[in-house]
Amino acid sequence: MRSYLEFEKSVADLEGKVQELKVLAEGGEAVDVDDEIARLQEKADAALRDIYSKLTPWQKTLIARHPDRPHAADYISGLITDFTALAGDRKFAEDSAIIAGFGRFHGQSVAVLGQEKGHDTESRLKRNFGMARPEGYRKAVRIMELADRFGIPVISFVDTAGAYPGIGAEERGQAEAIARSTDTCLGLTVPSISVVIGEGGSGGAIAIATASHVAMLEHSIYSVISPEAGASILWRDSARAQDAATNMKITAQDLMNLKVIDEIIDEPIGGAHRAKESVIHNTGKTIENALNTLGQKDGATLRTERREKFLRIGRNLS
Repeated sequence: MRSYLEFEKSVADLEGKVQELKVLAEGGEAVDVDDEIARLQEKADAALRDIYSKLTPWQKTLIARHPDRPHAADYISGLITDFTALAGDRKFAEDSAIIAGFGRFHGQSVAVLGQEKGHDTESRLKRNFGMARPEGYRKAVRIMELADRFGIPVISFVDTAGAYPGIGAEERGQAEAIARSTDTCLGLTVPSISVVIGEGGSGGAIAIATASHVAMLEHSIYSVISPEAGASILWRDSARAQDAATNMKITAQDLMNLKVIDEIIDEPIGGAHRAKESVIHNTGKTIENALNTLGQKDGATLRTERREKFLRIGRNLS
């Protein structure tokens, strides 16, 4: 059953009526409702187009968090063949919030990192809702260092509300692990591509998103802090999250204008969760094009250009 967001209520009502008529028609309890179904579906599609033509930053935030949105595991299974996940950071433990391993993308060997939130209660608890602990980032560093040693490109799928802020994580060096992962990203001599597929939350995202080519899905967000937390700090009122989302410039369109990201990947009207296969395919095309371009450059050039790219972001925003 499709899940609707609060601002999609008008669409939910219309599509609900369509489903009711389809059930009646299948049960033989209606004479001929094809015309009425077509009329209501057309009206629902028009309402959806109207809503998605004027989304606010807060509405985009809700779409980025939609529970049915395709997750990292979906992109990996849809785009990567012969994928082999590697576990553990060789220091403390395995962290299931980050999927990491090697596989093939269109026949080419690649290293893959992905923040996975989970799709049901059990998997969400196992994945800690995509919020990685220090061992998750140390695992990412281990995979990136292996990729760099053997000349294998790195692809990362970013989707996290932020790094896990628990006491245990802080005791094991959360800030240091994030900083080291970010530093490893910057120092890679192989092509690196990052795609923000949902939430790009704070240092938890930047730790694996510091790439040569950074793309965002059309209705994803990328921010230094969540709108709720930002509102609590700025106005001491988390209820003003909508104001924070607008002022923080967290949408793909805002960040493209600010030159923080390199590309926006289109989503279907209604969001990625309405056409998962199409979105995964479009993401694959973006990765393919980026790999083709970056693959023509030597390691020293890739590292220098990546470093200059992020220094330029800091200069432009200062």
